[in-house]
Amino acid sequence: MKVSADISKINGEVFAPTSKSYTHRAIAIGALSNECIVKKPLLSADTLATVSACEKLGAKIEKINGDLHIIGMEGKPGVPDDIIDVKNSGTTLRLMTAISSLANGSTVLTGDHSIRGRPNQPLLDVLNKMNVEVFSTRNNGCAPIVVRGGLKGSAVEIDGSMSSQFVSALLIACPLAMEDTVLSISGEMKSRPYVDITIEMLAEAGVKVMVDETNGIKFIIPANQKYNLKEYTVPGDFSSASYLLAAAAMLGSSITVHNLFPSKQGDSEIINVLRQMGADVHWDTQKGVVNVKGKTLKAITFDAGATPDLVPTVAVLAAVADGVTVICNAKHVRYKETDRLHAMAVELSKMGVIVQEEPDSLIITGGKLTGADVHGWHDHRIVMSLTLAGMVAGNTTIDTAESVSISYPNFFDDMGFLGAKIEKLDE
Repeated sequence: MKVSADISKINGEVFAPTSKSYTHRAIAIGALSNECIVKKPLLSADTLATVSACEKLGAKIEKINGDLHIIGMEGKPGVPDDIIDVKNSGTTLRLMTAISSLANGSTVLTGDHSIRGRPNQPLLDVLNKMNVEVFSTRNNGCAPIVVRGGLKGSAVEIDGSMSSQFVSALLIACPLAMEDTVLSISGEMKSRPYVDITIEMLAEAGVKVMVDETNGIKFIIPANQKYNLKEYTVPGDFSSASYLLAAAAMLGSSITVHNLFPSKQGDSEIINVLRQMGADVHWDTQKGVVNVKGKTLKAITFDAGATPDLVPTVAVLAAVADGVTVICNAKHVRYKETDRLHAMAVELSKMGVIVQEEPDSLIITGGKLTGADVHGWHDHRIVMSLTLAGMVAGNTTIDTAESVSISYPNFFDDMGFLGAKIEKLDE
């Protein structure tokens, strides 16, 4: 699908969609419990892939009045009758690779073209050291992946610099192992807030994970635990809300976004980013309401180590800000649905922006955006960010726009409700 975006002004109030990250974890942890109700889940392409995967491993999941009612596996995943197709969801692939290592048999996991190019070797290496036979069918660390269960706790080490999802996957699976696990992190642990979200969700289910940071980072995970998540309400998603808030800042508009309460989400950093760039931002943390009024924006330096999903959003903000913005510590952003550093550099350049692409950074000189036909790279975050750019530049067409269904299915509808001039050109 293609969409066109023209010069827009927006105003009004809208509710942020609920969190994709929390929804993934609530479904997986609920499925490892006995019975669970997940309230206000985000039902997107990615999270529905997690629902399907958990069902194939033995859970029964039913949608009732927008909630997910789960009859769980009680910590004992079964061997699927068929392959697990995670579609485009990297989170589903990583979590289910670890969870399927608890099954007494073999599981095959694969996904779409993008997933079959995303690296997983660090996770595979660790699982192989924990009595699991797991391998990539093409010997390249990517899906399709075969997992032959038998997970046992151990003292292991994993590189934290590529993806926090490897760590989250192990934190969810290892409490059900037969022996204790000590998981040490080598290198810088990127995207740490997502690991914090996982630990928060484990605590909700009565599962203990101890963190020792006296000499590096170690997670100590006692064995033979039981999951007992009975009910969980998913919070609003700052990753998705970042596009709404950034649009107001870029367009000199004023909007109010509801359902944004404090949580472990690292992407709440968008509040500070917008303030640093000069926007007028008020966050009522008690009511979960954020108001943004756009003003002239100024360049900043943005460290993406903890919040890689904000990089496309910050990149388009930088494109209209006065001065030179540096997005740094961002090499791990290259290992997402696509190489997001390269994608943003290429597409913003088409719109007249001066972008210097470095191995782990983008250097963006703000200026006047011009309309162009741009490629969405089949990546929801690239598409949504370029839509904002088009709302400033006008006369912009973005392809592969259907990919917003991965995390924010109502993105174009919400933007249209606020007054954005966006048109779907074909289905």
